[in-house]
Amino acid sequence: MSTSIPQLTDSLLASYARVGGINHIDGRNLPSKSAIAAITEDLLCLLFPGYFGDRLLHSSELKAETTGVLSSVWRRLENEIVKSLGYAPPPSVNRKELRSLGHQLTGEFLSRLPDLRELLQTDVEAAYAGDPAALSQEEVMVAYPFVEAIAVQRLAHELYRKEVALIPRIMTEWAHSRTGMDLHPGARIGPHFFVDHCTGTVVGETTEIGSHVRMYQGVGLVARSLSGGQALRGQKRHPTIEDRVTIYAGATIIGGDTVVGAGSTVGANVFLTHSVPPNSLVLQEEVKVKVLNKPAKGKPART
Repeated sequence: MSTSIPQLTDSLLASYARVGGINHIDGRNLPSKSAIAAITEDLLCLLFPGYFGDRLLHSSELKAETTGVLSSVWRRLENEIVKSLGYAPPPSVNRKELRSLGHQLTGEFLSRLPDLRELLQTDVEAAYAGDPAALSQEEVMVAYPFVEAIAVQRLAHELYRKEVALIPRIMTEWAHSRTGMDLHPGARIGPHFFVDHCTGTVVGETTEIGSHVRMYQGVGLVARSLSGGQALRGQKRHPTIEDRVTIYAGATIIGGDTVVGAGSTVGANVFLTHSVPPNSLVLQEEVKVKVLNKPAKGKPART
C-alpha cells in the first residue's frame, strides 16, 4: 500500500501530540541553536579580530567593524536571552520585565569582553609556552582548537554565572562538536590553562581548576556516580585541580571531594578516586609490555 504526504503529515502530528519533544509553539520559543551558534562565532570575532572571520581587516575600519558586530550581537543575543528568561524566569521578576532584564544582562555580559580577552591571552601564552610544535602565538590562535573551546567556555561561563538558562550549554556543546573538547560552562577555570591535542577531554560542571594547569587529550574530570540523578543537582560532584598541575593523556579523576594538590603530576591513564597532597607524582602501577618478533608465515612468534 502506498503512503502519501498527507498520511505522513498526520502520522507525524500524532507523534508530536503523543510523545512531545517539540519546541514551544503558539507562544514562547526556546533559544535557537542556530542563532546561538552564529552569535558565538561573532563573539569569537570580537575576542580575536581577524582570526575567526574571513575579511581582511584594516586598522582604519576596525572601529566601525567592531561597532557593527557589537550592535548586531547585542540585538540578537538580547532576543535569545529573553527567550531563556521566559523559559526559566527569575522568581522575583514579573514576566513583563523580562525584556528590560534581558537588555540589562546582555549589556553586562558584553561589558566583560575586554576582561575575557585579557584572560584568554594567558591561555594562548600557556599553549605557546607549553608546545614546542607551536611556531608562534598567532599559530596558536588561528590553528589550535583548544583556543576556540576555552574561549567559548569562558564566554558561556559568564552567562552561566548570571543564571541564564540553556544558552551557555548550547554554546559549549557547539564548541564540543567542533573541537572534540567538552568543557561544561559551569566549570571554574583559572588563567594560563592549556589542553594539548584537545580531543576527548571532559570537564564537568562543578570542576574547579587553578592557574597554570596543563592537560592532555582524553583527560576526564568527572563525577563519581550519577545514579542519584536530579537529587545531585547543585552538589560538588567533580574534582578540584589546584595550581600548576599537569595531567597526562587518558587520566580520569573523579569525585567532588577529590583534590589534586598544587604542583602535582598525574600520569597517563591513571584512574584517581581520592585526593593527593601538593607536589605528588601519581602513576599507574607498572604494566608489563611484551614485544614479540613478527613470525614468518607458518612459524610461531619468538620473544
